Amino acid sequence: MARRDGLDAVVVGGGPNGLAAGIALARAGRAVRIIEGAPTVGGGCRSAELTLPGFLHDVCSAVHPLGRASPFFSQLPLERLGLRWIEGDAELAHPLDDRAVIVERNLPATAARLGDDAKAYVDLVGGAVRDWDVILRELIRPFHIPLDPHALGVAMRFGLKALRPATALARRFRTPAARAVLAGCAAHSMLSLSEPLTGAFGLIFLASAHAAGWPIAAGGSERITDALAARFTELGGEIVTGRSIRSLAELPRSRAVLLDLSPTGVVDVAEHRLRVSRGGATYLRRLRRFRYGPGVFKIDLALDGPIPWRDPEVLRAPTVHLGGTFEEIAAAEAEVAGGRVPERPFVLLAQPSLFDPSRAPAGRHTAWAYCHVPNGSTADMSDRIIRQIERFAPSVRDRILAVAKRAPADIERYDPNYVGGDIGGGRADIRQFFTRPVMRLDPYSTPDPGIFICSASTPPGAGVHGLCGWYAARSALDGVLRV
Repeated sequence: MARRDGLDAVVVGGGPNGLAAGIALARAGRAVRIIEGAPTVGGGCRSAELTLPGFLHDVCSAVHPLGRASPFFSQLPLERLGLRWIEGDAELAHPLDDRAVIVERNLPATAARLGDDAKAYVDLVGGAVRDWDVILRELIRPFHIPLDPHALGVAMRFGLKALRPATALARRFRTPAARAVLAGCAAHSMLSLSEPLTGAFGLIFLASAHAAGWPIAAGGSERITDALAARFTELGGEIVTGRSIRSLAELPRSRAVLLDLSPTGVVDVAEHRLRVSRGGATYLRRLRRFRYGPGVFKIDLALDGPIPWRDPEVLRAPTVHLGGTFEEIAAAEAEVAGGRVPERPFVLLAQPSLFDPSRAPAGRHTAWAYCHVPNGSTADMSDRIIRQIERFAPSVRDRILAVAKRAPADIERYDPNYVGGDIGGGRADIRQFFTRPVMRLDPYSTPDPGIFICSASTPPGAGVHGLCGWYAARSALDGVLRV
């Protein structure tokens, strides 16, 4: 597929966004090569035996609220290429000390479980569930004002709630159960819950649970990127692995370069070309000022049986939020935002082997869990994470066969895009959410017309959805690759 005068495009980085960019370009008939530094493509979407032989763990991402719902993924024949989504009986479980809150696909059924807050929950989340397709089409993309009157109305109604802090939205509720489930979803922002925009994370995650589900990939998250890579090569694209790029000068000649890299990585490899571009020195200064968010500390568990939750309802959901009440979760996230390590962290846990027996030997199970810590923290959080599990499953330690742990430095070594252990691609606060990586009409472009950024540090941010790569490819096709 290579042209005699060189490739049309080279994509540096073979994570989900780099693969999505490559697919979009190859589908448009362009000659594309993806170059990945690791032995395999996948980025934060790989699986491996991290604890014991036969126990398959997701190395980073495990549950995919925006995976099946992604407007880009939905265009691809991923099922034909081996991807199969699995859902549990419920989407999310949030244990409290007296019972567990269960979020199901069915919105009325979930609301009914919240008792006195049933109507308030539907009032808060129902509009986003009803308008989910419009939200995906218009709002989970670079900032713009929708021209369609209906879409504009959806954006205004959603924005009035989403721009608020989670602490403000929680005042709508009277019960600890409703407040807690909002806190757990809002805490995916990795911000203090008193900050603006944390309400958006709560709404998006809850609405996605009802509108699209929170699936896992059968056989591990790596099956997603395996399918993406297969589609790319079907379209004639070329993948090169095991080759780290330190400078754009090392790349083959091409009309466009798309970088699935953090702002730090972009500066490292593209500084020379950007500096000699008009406005490039200013752009580089702004990239260097890009702010990263908290890091994560992650553990993987090999278990000799399911986690013995005090409330067996928790076994219905692949995803579990651990941290207790709204107030407890807010306090833990405020500690992290203040640069401190929480004693009782908010923990995100996945138990995929309950629904996908390929993840562990017969009768055995796996669990995946992480908590937020200050960026670059060196604290060992493994025991604190296990204590939070133990709080709601008192005999869990008796089930543990092996533990694998990764601190922020390990996570960054695994994927340099995760600077300081930040798996979110940068701090997603109101100062940076709409302008990542810098304020620019086209956030994927740079002062050099042939260089584009397609990582999670561009809109719409973190998640295995491929949208950052898709939008960056469209930017390149509208520009230097137009003909």
